[in-house]
Amino acid sequence: MSAAVTPSRALRECVVVVTPRSFALHDELEREVGEVRYESGPLSAEELALLVTDADGLLAGLDEIDDRVFRAAPRLRVVARYGVGVDRVDLDAARRHGVVVTVTPGANANAVAELTIALLLAVARPLVQGVEAARAGEWKSLRGVELEGRTLGLVGLGRIGSRVAEKARGLGMRVVAYDPYVAGTATLKELQAQADFVSLHAPVTDETRGLVDRDFLSRLKPGAALVNTARGGLVDEAALVDALDAGRLRAAALDALGHEPPSPDDPLLHRGDVLVTPHLGAATLDSVLDAKKDLLLHF
Repeated sequence: MSAAVTPSRALRECVVVVTPRSFALHDELEREVGEVRYESGPLSAEELALLVTDADGLLAGLDEIDDRVFRAAPRLRVVARYGVGVDRVDLDAARRHGVVVTVTPGANANAVAELTIALLLAVARPLVQGVEAARAGEWKSLRGVELEGRTLGLVGLGRIGSRVAEKARGLGMRVVAYDPYVAGTATLKELQAQADFVSLHAPVTDETRGLVDRDFLSRLKPGAALVNTARGGLVDEAALVDALDAGRLRAAALDALGHEPPSPDDPLLHRGDVLVTPHLGAATLDSVLDAKKDLLLHF
């Protein structure tokens, strides 16, 4: 809805709580609903329940949303997930309380795929280290590797993984994908044996939680690098640190961690061979527009 369109009376009376820190359309949303309240997430169910007691809509990120939240919010009509995946939303509880839960499937696929390529480049070439060195007055050569001709192993070939594959091939990479739900893809062992870079694009389920564990990492080619723009729960972080310490893994780039935000003393934040970004894969103007549209559609 453009600024020139007058919001309906129903919208003008609605209260919306927004938790994603990267949501960037504050003015647009405020023009269209009665009140917008910003609460920095991700939030626990206990925290969120205290904030949505009079909310009609919730634009959520990685917050925990269960029966406690729905019981505390009798006016709540829609939960719009900013991104994909509902692993932290109790869908049965939502149905019992008559709340519509939406995601933006495909809306952030390109945003996350582009970030994945950026992180692949950052672990192939020491871009961040080079910037830090130049700022410190050090003008030194930092050697990296080229992506062209190397093999990218994709764990998951859904909307995002497929886009990453397309972009990686455009850079001259060979792509090997593992996805048990996609016919004709490689086995996990085949991927591990061939990949110079591994990129994760799977949801967290009972089958995939902690998938990247000591055994997984021990089967990778020596000197491989890992990129995770999916979910932190896919990776055993202690095993990852050990693999880096042992030199089995050359580098890692993580846009998702098991606990977010991480503790300031999290060892992954203080390593030269690990690049951590604050779960910003979906944080583009384009994907925010789609999340806002889904939210308002259900009022």
